[in-house]
Amino acid sequence: MSPIASDITQARLPLPILISLSAATLTASLGISVASVLLPALSNVFSVSVSDVQWVVLAYLMSVTVTIVSAGRLGDLFGRRRVLLWGLSLFILASGLCAMAPSLGWLILGRSVQGFGGAILIALPMSLARDRIPAERLGAAMGLIGTTSAVGTALGPSLGGLLLSWGDWRMAFWLLAGIAVLTFLLSLSALARDEEGHKSSLKDLDLWGTLVLVVALVAYALATSGGVAVLPLDMGALVLLTLGALALFVFIERSATSPLVPMTLLMDRTTGIGFAMNWLVGTIMMSTLVVGPFFLAFSLGLNEALIGLVLAVGPAVAALAGIPAGWLVDRFGADRVMIFGLLQTMIGLLCLAFLPLVFGVGGYVMALILLTPAFQMFLAANNTSVLMDAPSDQRGRLSGLLGLSRNLGLMTGASAMSSLFVIMLGTGDAAEAPATDVAHAFSMTFSGAAILAMITLGLAAYGAMGKRSRAAPGPAS
Repeated sequence: MSPIASDITQARLPLPILISLSAATLTASLGISVASVLLPALSNVFSVSVSDVQWVVLAYLMSVTVTIVSAGRLGDLFGRRRVLLWGLSLFILASGLCAMAPSLGWLILGRSVQGFGGAILIALPMSLARDRIPAERLGAAMGLIGTTSAVGTALGPSLGGLLLSWGDWRMAFWLLAGIAVLTFLLSLSALARDEEGHKSSLKDLDLWGTLVLVVALVAYALATSGGVAVLPLDMGALVLLTLGALALFVFIERSATSPLVPMTLLMDRTTGIGFAMNWLVGTIMMSTLVVGPFFLAFSLGLNEALIGLVLAVGPAVAALAGIPAGWLVDRFGADRVMIFGLLQTMIGLLCLAFLPLVFGVGGYVMALILLTPAFQMFLAANNTSVLMDAPSDQRGRLSGLLGLSRNLGLMTGASAMSSLFVIMLGTGDAAEAPATDVAHAFSMTFSGAAILAMITLGLAAYGAMGKRSRAAPGPAS
């Protein structure tokens, strides 16, 4: 047995800690996915339009996105276990507010608050894993966290639909509250108190930087989602607002005594490239969700039930692939697995672009089975790479930035990849386009996604070369 394999065998995974961290990730993931299936029922109950009721989902996603970096920073300042318990408490209270909401406005408010708690549950498990899991088993921990996130994404719509058949939409939010209570109890018992005394105050949080970053992220989220009717801002104005707020944010961070995002982190080759790759892969991942259904419906002619079944293949495979991906990271190293995962991603995207044109649904499913494990390998390897050598007082912030970069990628993908599909199609109405045109636009869109994967692969190789050059011994004096 090799020394690496021997070390991995000897280092035992602390299961109670892993279970509590996985439960926190599952809770946040269910918070995103369980509400999607409730939207038609909510539209009927509150007698509102589809565009209005979509804010039940968007409010949670936007709250998570704009607060996730601050959530990680709070963990660095006040203790990650303590802040995780705060996040669970907030999630429980907000879930109760959602369940008792008398109107859509109150429900959206509850979802916004729930998203603040969800940001903590997404940001801190990775940094807590780095604190409390042996370094040689960190990949396995990251893989398990990725698995529970995928399970939550796949399980949420099914649970929501089941609860709707048994009762009403309020039961889904009571279920979220119950799961969060169980997770709170698990975390309270499994996670030992933070070793260091934390005497920080809110002045260490960089409130001005946080406020400006929130403005930038909200503007970016609105720009990628097409804006909102109640604001007199078109997409161009929102893009300008985003760029202006980002420029102001950089200025504030350079002069802040305790910056929310030190510019040295973004300039560091490992962390900076890690965030950029996370953003690109998030963009690619979203393309399967926003473009795939159009091809399945209007080119292959599947009904809604079959489309849902085909799309469920991705989360199901992701749930199975997460733990093996983490094991590969521990066994072969983060850089090797990352490069292999991105190479497989590029091949999988090309298969998705062309196999369904020949083999139909079977080709689509085969491509997803090849593509989804590649995503899991990348995520486990990239998270491990960024956090492995991170100082203890930076881990929460880095975890938050990893979550933020992925969310920004998902938002970018929802807008950019669907726009690319429309451009290739030549019309915004896929239902009226010939099936061959839909198939061609689908193929070209995923060929473009494969080019993004190739760019990401180049970034990974560049980052790995930088690590090797820093590790190489200097010339003898």
